[in-house]
Amino acid sequence: MKFILILVISSVFCHCFIQPSQAQSEKKKALFVIVDGIASDVIEAQKLPNLTAIAKAGGYTRAYVGGKKNTYSQTPTISAVGYNSLLTGTWVNKHNVWDNNIKDPNYHYWTIFRFFEAQYPFKKTAVFSTWLDNRTKLVGEGLPQTNQLKLDYFFDGFELDTLHFPHDKEAEYIHRIDEKVVDEAAQYIQNEAPDLSWIYLEYTDDMGHKFGDSDRFINAVRMMDNQMGRLWKAIQYREKNFGEEWQLFITTDHGRDAASGKNHGGQSDRERSTWIVTNAKELNAYFSGKAGADVIPAVVDIMPTIARHLGLTFPKEQAFEVDGIPLTGKLSILNSTLKKEANQLEFTWKAMEKEGSVKVWLTTTNNFEQGKRDRYLLMDEVPVTNEKVVIDVTKIPSKFYKIVLEAKYNLQNKWLVE
Repeated sequence: MKFILILVISSVFCHCFIQPSQAQSEKKKALFVIVDGIASDVIEAQKLPNLTAIAKAGGYTRAYVGGKKNTYSQTPTISAVGYNSLLTGTWVNKHNVWDNNIKDPNYHYWTIFRFFEAQYPFKKTAVFSTWLDNRTKLVGEGLPQTNQLKLDYFFDGFELDTLHFPHDKEAEYIHRIDEKVVDEAAQYIQNEAPDLSWIYLEYTDDMGHKFGDSDRFINAVRMMDNQMGRLWKAIQYREKNFGEEWQLFITTDHGRDAASGKNHGGQSDRERSTWIVTNAKELNAYFSGKAGADVIPAVVDIMPTIARHLGLTFPKEQAFEVDGIPLTGKLSILNSTLKKEANQLEFTWKAMEKEGSVKVWLTTTNNFEQGKRDRYLLMDEVPVTNEKVVIDVTKIPSKFYKIVLEAKYNLQNKWLVE
């Protein structure tokens, strides 16, 4: 195999977004909803008519959180960690939110809101949330680290209002806040149609922590389904009366422990097991499971899927960092693997679309995490149908490699850490 060594200079990277025509994207809207702490087996065991109706328009799939188990990307199955994995399309080794304290997020890994506001400053964004930190810390609205990112509308912080929502041991005040958030979101969507929105609801997780796998928890899940019906009705109103094309994603941030259902945070199968309901069109083989039983979507895949729907494009150096893969449209490669033997790196992948080539980019630095640039080497380019390439790194000795497989319709990135 021919060995290619080309130094990537700054001109390789695109620092400008490629602007799609406004006519193509002005009718496209996106909403994602996180309902906290519901494992996939719970969703599948209940009759949830509204989630079923939404899935009928698009689809349902099991998914996972927690990164790749026992690897550099293993990620705690904790709430804020999962939220940020969705927002940034990256695992914790990049976004650096390790728990609900949200001590030091790495804002060099942009959220979808930051990408959207940068590319479409004239369009509307909104957050409706039962937890204030989602906007102020994770999205990072108004922070210098996010260049004072501003959302167009937000509705949150009611958990701090103990006058109108006095805290009770049963956490019923959280249910009342969830209801208020959903009512406002449904009304705002119906009347104002923000282009990109996030809704977060907490009550199901509170019931899980307090009562585990119980009737109280199941009742909270059924209440959640009713709430999703109100949102779905607002979206259908917009589509029917304004000809808009809405993409809705509903998911959760983690599962629950198998013993009691009260806990989460570890790497057991049930704690990692989540789900996705969507009305999205053109769901691909990756979403549907037709790419292979061992190829399961992840929470990080939602962000690039929404980006594809909204016509967002990422600068190349940022695209190289996104861990997620679109769940709609064409894909070139899936299920890539990397192993090292002696001084050779062997990559394999599953070819989806049988057209184009795969470029193999490599760097031995991770300057991106500090807001600086990594210089990539183009190591080889092979037909996507090869499904394998071997790279000799004798002349590039390192204990750390960051590699990107760049194909026509999608990228996959890998780290090798020794």
